[in-house]
Amino acid sequence: MTLNIPDLARLMIDDAVKAALLEDWGRAGDITTQATIPGDARARAAIASRKEGRLAGTGFVESACRLTDPAIRVELLAHDGDVLQPGTAVARLSGPARSILACERAGLNYLGHLSGIATATSLFVARVAHTKASIVCTRKTTPGLRAFEKYAVRCGGGANHRFGLDDAVLIKDNHIAVAGGVVRAIERAKAHAGHMVKIEVEVDTLEQLREAMSAAPDAVLLDNMGPESLRSAVDIVAGRALTEASGGIELGTVAAIAEAGVDLISTGWITHSAPVLDLGLDIEID
Repeated sequence: MTLNIPDLARLMIDDAVKAALLEDWGRAGDITTQATIPGDARARAAIASRKEGRLAGTGFVESACRLTDPAIRVELLAHDGDVLQPGTAVARLSGPARSILACERAGLNYLGHLSGIATATSLFVARVAHTKASIVCTRKTTPGLRAFEKYAVRCGGGANHRFGLDDAVLIKDNHIAVAGGVVRAIERAKAHAGHMVKIEVEVDTLEQLREAMSAAPDAVLLDNMGPESLRSAVDIVAGRALTEASGGIELGTVAAIAEAGVDLISTGWITHSAPVLDLGLDIEID
């Protein structure tokens, strides 16, 4: 499987890593390292995976090292999107020992968190590989980290849903209630949105889906429907719009949902509940 992984702007990464370093160092810096490690000591270190998973976030390790001390040399041995086994070496570091120790946690925090998301995504992707369905993320992300977490989803083989409230119209049940009905909500959206903006509408019954399709949305979000209802929904849509299944998606059920013939399966679990992938740094004083 060839992954389509976008580039993350170095400026974005640096800003996030700088904030993490300042948070960690506080007012006086790494007082433990300063007290125990001579200022001229040099070290080599290796970052390796302790569990099986999918890698994401190597750029954050590079940034943490560079912002802490340009004298730290980073050699990447694996790349974002790579499959990891226990013991897989991800990077080698060399340089001033104090500097390596001072930036270790900030770099590993991002690396473990993003690799955990990539790993969780890859598990879902594997379960639906025999179907046409794509696994997509949601806006259920950590505040301030959305772009990075959505990047990690791509590293795991998934795809991105909208990034925010401003890049697509997604009409949900509360919008429909206030607007006075699903057709009226879609018509108002079409009158307001620009020609480049896609319109998706959430429905939770087949009757509501039929009503929505009369207004020709670009996509329909089929909320909390089981496989049988989803198959019926796909037949109703008949290729006139993208079909997205959502709501309570789990590893144990995702294959059956994909087999119903939907185009997309969205899950917030891969970003808001994915466990951190255990990666560690082992250091050796020269």
